[in-house]
Amino acid sequence: MGRKVTLATCCLNQWALDFEGNLSRILKSIEIAKQKGAKYRLGPELEICGYGCADHFYESDTLLHCFQALKSLLESPLTHDIICDVGMPIMHHNVRYNCRVIFLNKKILLIRPKMLLANYGNNREFRWFSPWSRPRHIEEYFLPRMIQDVTGQTTVPFGDGVLSTKDTCIGSEICAELWNPRSPHVDMGLDGIEIFTNSSASYHELRKADHRVNLVKSATTKSGGIYLFANQKGCDGDRLYYDGCAMIAINGDIVARGAQFSLEDVEVVTATLDLEDVRSYRGERCHPHMEYEHKPYQRMKTDFCLSDCDDRCLPTHQPVEWIFNTPEEEISLGPACWLWDYLRRSGQAGFLLPLSGGVDSSSTACIVYSMCVQICQAVKDGNSQVLDDVQRVVNDSSYRPEDPRELCGRLFTTCYMASENSSEDTRNRAKDLAAQIGSNHLNINIDMAVKGMLGIFSVVTGKWPQFRANGGSARENLALQNVQARVRMILAYLFAQLCLWAQGKPGGLLVLGSANVDESLTGYFTKYDCSSADINPIGGVSKMDLKCFLQYCVKRFQLTALVSILDAPPTAELEPLTDGKVVQTDEADMGMTYSELSVIGRLRKISKCGPYSMFCKLIHSWKETFSPTQVATKVKHFFRMYSINRHKMTTVTPSYHAENYSPDDNRFDLRPFLYNTQWAWQFRCIDDEVAMME
Repeated sequence: MGRKVTLATCCLNQWALDFEGNLSRILKSIEIAKQKGAKYRLGPELEICGYGCADHFYESDTLLHCFQALKSLLESPLTHDIICDVGMPIMHHNVRYNCRVIFLNKKILLIRPKMLLANYGNNREFRWFSPWSRPRHIEEYFLPRMIQDVTGQTTVPFGDGVLSTKDTCIGSEICAELWNPRSPHVDMGLDGIEIFTNSSASYHELRKADHRVNLVKSATTKSGGIYLFANQKGCDGDRLYYDGCAMIAINGDIVARGAQFSLEDVEVVTATLDLEDVRSYRGERCHPHMEYEHKPYQRMKTDFCLSDCDDRCLPTHQPVEWIFNTPEEEISLGPACWLWDYLRRSGQAGFLLPLSGGVDSSSTACIVYSMCVQICQAVKDGNSQVLDDVQRVVNDSSYRPEDPRELCGRLFTTCYMASENSSEDTRNRAKDLAAQIGSNHLNINIDMAVKGMLGIFSVVTGKWPQFRANGGSARENLALQNVQARVRMILAYLFAQLCLWAQGKPGGLLVLGSANVDESLTGYFTKYDCSSADINPIGGVSKMDLKCFLQYCVKRFQLTALVSILDAPPTAELEPLTDGKVVQTDEADMGMTYSELSVIGRLRKISKCGPYSMFCKLIHSWKETFSPTQVATKVKHFFRMYSINRHKMTTVTPSYHAENYSPDDNRFDLRPFLYNTQWAWQFRCIDDEVAMME
């Protein structure tokens, strides 16, 4: 009797509503799984249509095209003699469910709907789906005629059941069910299910990868078993990047794993494991007659074996050590992969970035350079898909990228937009960095455009505004800063659209933004300024993490120009210089340091703090540095700035989601954009506390 099974899980770079491409990648993963000897193949959540369809899930077209793709899968000879587990939305009794469809040899064995939906962070599954609320209950599902014609089945089992082969039993979890305190794998394990599968669409956040790994290990440490984790990868059309990390575990040990960041569209992870290891592990730890009170799972029986009778000489996979990326490595890899997906799928020919010589725009530039490094390495490793995409983007079918700097020159244009308020130091820092990464660098002076705008205003009003340093009011000073920033945005788009045209090349460039998450919190940027762009790879990353990232780039990529950029104080350079030197700094303008702002941002979003509760926490954590009165002043100042500028987030550039205190409007951070900026009641509570303390 055989007891060793070979199982496959995968990561696929699916794209919302790209049914043809998604189907091709699914079939490719099944083909690879079979080549590796697997008898069971698990794919990511909603892989047929893509996880990020959002309100397209409401459309009947989405359901129709999913069934058409499922029909193609059932008919394909590649799916013969392997149990395939694919994800798609299905409507049952006029209710829409997020489902797994498990089939073998043109027969659907089980449709398993998701029971515990994700409704936090960026997830809004309750908007489109209902949870299956009947544990261990199975109903009949009437198949569409197009599927009946292939399978010969009129109805198939639908509900919370498990699959029983001749040698083992397999149960499904779907994404958030692993994170839930009442995960189904607990009851399934006590009912004798030996293999658990989890199809996910789990997106990247900094410092998050170990959460998944620890949950998978814990799931099989408690009661034994084999756990397969599949995940989506890439940008499927939104702010999120799905970072892979497919894995297989047994009895608390990871025995096979995929990459966290990769340019591979299809990655298949397989492992050969011994079912007797599960049985002996459980024999000591599990006592279902004492612990298990629920009715047993209904088993969908199939005349199929995952193991072979003659498997004595088949080696099994042994535990592997998971080395996690540092946050700096994650910033280097994740946003770079996201940018590449966006570029190759947008039909554009490269990127344009206003490069100021500061930390933020330099970080964006380094991420683009990291993208070029990864592309060259992927081509060197034989990735034909990446090579095809590069040749299409640069419009040269003979091109083969080998040097990241040379590739950067083809894909990336940077421009320093100088004004009379710009210093020679920042100009040189931008020029030096551009030279080291190889970007096509331009020097542009915007004074003529600024004076033209002010001239129009002067003709109409008879007034010419002045900077504060020249005797102007605060309103004049702010307006003069804003017009410079907005002119830069207009010029960035002009050059992005026509730069390649001027060189006789086809295509246009995507404009990249470079506002960090902390600036977005306080609104320390001009609405529709040069931070307004097509996409922003650092919009979800804190200033403190970006500084660490640039230090990493100095060592990783030998970009020594970053040393002077890190040493310089952050500045917008929108006010007049004094003796040729910058006097305006970001932290002075904001009234707090970036380090303080990072703490405040986490308290606002992650700890769910309003003004009063934030003050109560900070008087303890900042007691060595600030008095209660000083803490109160900082908290009030932050909430005034936040509420006054909250409207800016409704128009902010779509940003890579990297941080769980991101203020990204509408998708992740749902807040009003018109506030009573006096916060009278809240601030009075703070003042009362300060009075009692002092």
